[in-house]
Amino acid sequence: MLINIEHLGLAVHDLEAATALYTTLLGAAPYKKEHVASEAVDTVFFQVGGSKIELLAGTSPDSAITKFLAKKPEGIHHVAFEVDDIRAEMARLRGEGFVLLNEEPKRGADNKLVCFVHPKSAAGVLVELCQSLIDAD
Repeated sequence: MLINIEHLGLAVHDLEAATALYTTLLGAAPYKKEHVASEAVDTVFFQVGGSKIELLAGTSPDSAITKFLAKKPEGIHHVAFEVDDIRAEMARLRGEGFVLLNEEPKRGADNKLVCFVHPKSAAGVLVELCQSLIDAD
C-alpha cells in the first residue's frame, strides 16, 4: 500500500551549488549526504515537514542521472512513494499492467529498498517505490 510521498528527486549538475541553493531556500541544512555506488550518484537529502527533497548528481557518464541531464534540464527526476511492503506493491502494480524497471527491490539511498516504475507506464513520470530497510526485516 502507498503510504505517502516520501520524497521528490531532483537531478542537478552541480551538487555543491544546488545544496547551497536549497539550504538557503529551505532555511535548513541537509540532514544526509550519501554516495550510492550501484547507481553512480551522489545524493543530498533535506527534510521538509513530513517529506524530503533528494538532490542527485551523477558521478559517471553511465549514471542514469548523467544521461537524464544530457537530454533534459535540471529539475524533477522522480516522485518517490513510501510503501509498507515493497514486494507486495510491486506485484500489485505488475498485475495492474505497470512496467517495473527492477525485477527485485534493490538497496537505494537513505536506508531504503527501492524499485522504479517505468515512466512510459506512469503518464511520463518516473515513480520510485521505497520501503525503509528497518521495516523490511
